[in-house]
Formats: sequence, structure tokens, C-alpha cells
Amino acid sequence: MSAKKSAEVLIGGKVYTLSGYEEEEYLQKVAAYINNKISEFDSMEEFRIFPADMKATLVELNIADDYFKAKALVDKYESDMELRDKELYDLKHDLISDQVRVEALEEQVRNLENEKKDLLLAKAKLEASLEETLLGSLKGSDEASGF
Repeated sequence: MSAKKSAEVLIGGKVYTLSGYEEEEYLQKVAAYINNKISEFDSMEEFRIFPADMKATLVELNIADDYFKAKALVDKYESDMELRDKELYDLKHDLISDQVRVEALEEQVRNLENEKKDLLLAKAKLEASLEETLLGSLKGSDEASGF
């Protein structure tokens, strides 16, 4: 864990010393956010007449509202991301299944092509054998007829 750090920040016109493990830049950013919220309310005429404790409570409520809205948005994005991760997993699973099917079909095509070659070879042998048989019978009938 990093060392504790301190930083002086200006909030609502007062200097505060903040301590924590965050960098000074981050603490200044938090102070600027709070100052912007205070400025938003100070720009409203009706806000100026409220007592200081009520002003502080309204600023705190507004900051809490920002926090819960941001948290709800983060939760929604995380939920969307989980859903997309599941969809991606399903798509990858489908892709792998399809690749296995394609490989099986390619193997089947190779087997059928080999079978076709074997059948064509057998056909050629049978045709050659038939031709020899037919030629042999023709020669035999030619010899018998005296030609």
C-alpha cells in the first residue's frame, strides 16, 4: 500500500487539509467538483436565502444524487457487458461447433472423392474387360466365319 499523503484544498472559500492514499491531483479534482456544485447552487437566487446548514445539506443531497445516478449507470454498463460476454461466449461456442461440422463434412467430401476415384477406376477396368471380351468374341466369330 502506498504512503498516506496530505494536500491543501480550497472548498467553499476555506482551506482544508485532506489526507489519504490518493494523489494530490485527485484530491484537488474532488475539491473542484464540490466547488462546482456549490457554485451551481449559489447561482440560484432562492438558494442564497437558506441558512448555511440547509445549503450544505442541499449540496450533499445533490452530490449523493450524482453518485447514485453514476452508480446506476455503471451497474447498467456492467450488466450490458455481462450480457455481451455471454453472447460472445455463445457465438464462440457456435463457431467452434460449426468448425467441427465443417471439418467432418470436409472429411466426408474427401472420402466421397476417394470413393468416386475408386468407382471410376473400377468402371474403367470393367469397360476394358468388357471391351476385351467383346473383341475376343468378335475375333472368335471372325475366325469361325473365315475372315
